[in-house]
Amino acid sequence: MLLNVFKNTVLLFVLVMISCGNVTKSKSENLSLLDKESPKQIETEKNITVGANQTALYLPILKGKRVGIVANQTSVIFKGETNTHLVDSLLALNVDIKTVFAPEHGFRGTADAGEVIKDGVDIKTNLPIVSLYGKNKKPSVEQLKNLDLVVFDIQDVGARFYTYISSLHYVMEACAEQNITVLILDRPNPNGHYFDGPVLETAHKSFVGMHPIPTVHGMTIGEYAKMINGEKWLNQGITCDLQVIPVENYNHNLEYSLPIKPSPNLPNDKSINLYPSLCFFEGTNVSAGRGTETQFQIFGSPFLNKTQFPFQFTPQPNHGAKHPKYENKLCYGENLTEAENLNTLNLNWLIKAYNNTGNKTEFFNSFFTKLAGTKKLQQQIESGLSANQIKATWKTGLDAFAKTRSKYLMYE
Repeated sequence: MLLNVFKNTVLLFVLVMISCGNVTKSKSENLSLLDKESPKQIETEKNITVGANQTALYLPILKGKRVGIVANQTSVIFKGETNTHLVDSLLALNVDIKTVFAPEHGFRGTADAGEVIKDGVDIKTNLPIVSLYGKNKKPSVEQLKNLDLVVFDIQDVGARFYTYISSLHYVMEACAEQNITVLILDRPNPNGHYFDGPVLETAHKSFVGMHPIPTVHGMTIGEYAKMINGEKWLNQGITCDLQVIPVENYNHNLEYSLPIKPSPNLPNDKSINLYPSLCFFEGTNVSAGRGTETQFQIFGSPFLNKTQFPFQFTPQPNHGAKHPKYENKLCYGENLTEAENLNTLNLNWLIKAYNNTGNKTEFFNSFFTKLAGTKKLQQQIESGLSANQIKATWKTGLDAFAKTRSKYLMYE
């Protein structure tokens, strides 16, 4: 028994020491990141410490608690050149983890977008895994009955239709109803340097857009959770007992390169930066590159004018896209892998594709309105408005959101 106490004490000391140091991998070890970094960016990232690494702040909160964890492959404690999964680390520290909750793409982050995630057991830890994607998006009373606290540690990318913030909403709501604390281990938002887009109209609320916010919200998960509470967006205006472990040395203007890809079809910095703009193609007959190795960095379809769109690609089944749009069909489009990084939503690619497609009546599908959060965007494109004209109609909503957002910001 004394030996176990000694081993656990040593492990805790190591984790606490790690939390004071560099928490990002070197760029050479990142997952196929195409963008070259500047010396300034390297120095910036060395100083950022994610919430999960700050074990000294949250281990006392977990002590003696029956804990559930919402986690995926990004839920790690960085250790210099390596990292350990949060679940593995906390189990080694005798934290009483009862259940792991898995969002879209699953606990290990390998499932396709939209693929049904099933409940199961984690092979490594033997912990029960409860899916929060599919029919069971909100933890049930039964799934929460043995818990005192739920930890939420997921890397987000700052887009309204990226479903991790929808899972956050349902976790907070379920925990609020059962008087269970939610502890968020915050992480930087790689698209946290701007907010833009049409504000969602509540009539078009769905799992890919639950709140009246623009397409790009410019907030971390911790900030966003505070806004959910503060704006009374949970069922019947209830609020969740919320605690946030903030990111150290972070502000919204810092570039942050993700050491682990947040989902199978966002493989690198460029895809993450372009994702909010190119995801609109998911609601059209144009491919956003699923089934290639440059997902959300290219777009195209068999119906685009090959004179206007000379770039060609053929989607094939791959990791993250078992049956991609236009599988084995030649597509004409554009390659954006060398495009400049965006600080605003780009509508020009979407408008250009619409104007040059073979049959405009078949360009949009019903999913587009869910992604846009409004019917107006499709109507504006169909009526021939330019990107600048469309964006001018967003100003009132964005100005109102800016005031709301400012109340919940934790970082400059």
